[in-house]
Amino acid sequence: MDKRKLGSTGPVVSSIGLGCMGMSDFYGPADRGESIATLHAALEAGITLLDTGDFYGMGHNEMLIREALTGRSRDNLQISVKFGGLRDPSRGFGGMDCRPAAVKNFLAYSLQRLCVDHIDVYRPARLDPSVPIEDTVGAIADMIKAGYVKHIGLSEVGSDTIRRAHAVHPIVDLQIEYSLIARGIETDILKTCRELGIGITAYGVLARGLISGHWSKGESNARDFRHATPRFQGSNLDANLALVEPLRAIASELGISVAQLAIAWVGAQGKDIVPLVGARRRDRLTEALGALDVTLTPAHLATLDKMFPPGVAAGTRYAAEQMAHLDSEKPAKAS
Repeated sequence: MDKRKLGSTGPVVSSIGLGCMGMSDFYGPADRGESIATLHAALEAGITLLDTGDFYGMGHNEMLIREALTGRSRDNLQISVKFGGLRDPSRGFGGMDCRPAAVKNFLAYSLQRLCVDHIDVYRPARLDPSVPIEDTVGAIADMIKAGYVKHIGLSEVGSDTIRRAHAVHPIVDLQIEYSLIARGIETDILKTCRELGIGITAYGVLARGLISGHWSKGESNARDFRHATPRFQGSNLDANLALVEPLRAIASELGISVAQLAIAWVGAQGKDIVPLVGARRRDRLTEALGALDVTLTPAHLATLDKMFPPGVAAGTRYAAEQMAHLDSEKPAKAS
């Protein structure tokens, strides 16, 4: 397994990370035994970066990871945790809480559920508009001094917030959606991160399965949040699935799968970018790991760049209510 460093001050991690969200929430029922087997397979393949959130399944995801790690060495393993998302008993969301007192409260529960003495990368899941980012980052920095956190990350925030946060304490990485059909970070955010020495952990590299080559229009599950997102609805879905066909042609030429091509493209955008794959099953994990053996030539990259220009996807990546909470989608202030 090749390694990549998270930013200029962060840890060295595997060149691909495992996003664990779908094992507990949002994508419909998951098989607990298969989830644990997939986590074990990931560790055995050399993946060292596990990404979770304390609100994934209201703590279920952290406890699942704890079970999978029981009896295994914590050395050379990085756990990234997002916090701040408020949930209710009906599995709904009630906003964000990133007050300093809340930071320490959420952290205490995560340490207990994961059964670890520290979190490697701790990050607010979204910007809390009622709390200055300086206060949130300052509280995490206090937890670094106390030994409970190693590094600070951010998630789905824009350049202005990144700069303000980084001025308080070094930020090692920004977790943000990045794929062939979600290239918004290329406008400004990626440049800012590179200027400041901040890495990118890219989620949604397969656009939540939309460009995996496996999604079909007839798939349906009442608990799968994708059906409530614009890119998976109506004519938008038709248009977006049509984008997969040119990918199939290139993948066929290379003798790889569509998913492997899409993951390899993200990984080829820079050594400072670590793709997170949301595999819930061992077969999907094996497929994703195959992307590490794919070398895209400059000609392939140029073709893909032309086929998938920024803004090519039909529909926004989240529903309107959720888009409103994305600081990353707000225009940067003029300098």
